Amino acid sequence: MENRTERPNRPQRPVAGRRFYDAENRPVTPKQFRPERDAAEGFANEGRARPKGRGGSNNRDDQPSVGNGDRRSEAPRPPYRQERPERGDDRPRYENRAPQQDRSIDMLFGLRPILEALNAGRTLEKIFLLRGTKNSLVGDISTLARAAGIQVQQVPVEKLDGLTRKNHQGAVAFVSPIDYAPLDSLLSSLFEAGKVPFLLLLDRITDVRNFGAIARTAECLGVQALVVPSHGAAQINGDALKTSAGALNLLPVCREANLQDTIRFLQQSGVTVVACSEKADEAVGAADVDFSGPVAVLMGSEEDGIAPELLRLADVRLKVPMTGQIQSLNVSVAAGIMLFEVARQRVG
Repeated sequence: MENRTERPNRPQRPVAGRRFYDAENRPVTPKQFRPERDAAEGFANEGRARPKGRGGSNNRDDQPSVGNGDRRSEAPRPPYRQERPERGDDRPRYENRAPQQDRSIDMLFGLRPILEALNAGRTLEKIFLLRGTKNSLVGDISTLARAAGIQVQQVPVEKLDGLTRKNHQGAVAFVSPIDYAPLDSLLSSLFEAGKVPFLLLLDRITDVRNFGAIARTAECLGVQALVVPSHGAAQINGDALKTSAGALNLLPVCREANLQDTIRFLQQSGVTVVACSEKADEAVGAADVDFSGPVAVLMGSEEDGIAPELLRLADVRLKVPMTGQIQSLNVSVAAGIMLFEVARQRVG
């Protein structure tokens, strides 16, 4: 019986050559497979075995001709696979992408531009300075930022390189897409206009999408301002604006250095502070609480809720009633339930 694997006149299929890449992920050709080297040698050693399999190729030039007589002499094919013509440049196969922050936040680089931005009154979210840098510009930036309630962090150079691929010169600042409003002035203007204040305090909400969703719900239900801490809060960037569906462009945001002092100020101004926490005893809707007057709703962080020192200061503590097994709600959902109860009483 004929052995099919030993047919003498059946040419073998060419095997695709292996591709090689340098340290920057650019396609290269090993020296032993370069055509110019073979042309220089003139293929003098025809009996030299060429690498086959993954390292080389099994081209049909190496096989005996079948039924065509003597083949015309021609330059042999190079023992490697040619690159596709559409990728004729030397760009890396996998292009490095810029950090996410570069596409969603406006940034400032360098000590002098950041100092000029602070002197001009521009609203900055956060400032990162290279750790160990000591000069007069760093001192001036720290002083102005502290007076404006802007967080300043001393970080290693790896942190700055991870924020941007540009020449940061040891200083990076995030420019806020919104302007913050002073709480005392805003509260006074509400009372002077004959409006009943309806505020929302957010304690350490760090997820930008949760923050944007809360802002969207708050604006729809009639909240007049958001109050966030200057440290430990979500960074208001492009993702937050997109998630809020533009609500952050309409809803004033107040940034306060200390929420404990903020709660005391609101209470002294006649505003009732209502904390929404799973640690409370009474449920929303079941408790006999009047929300028709000035109210400030306090919501806690995604991880551990409202800080204990803030929870103790609240005038009223309520929880969202739940009968399921998870016993946990996303903070934006819980905020929507709490704000709806306030809006329901005011509309009714």
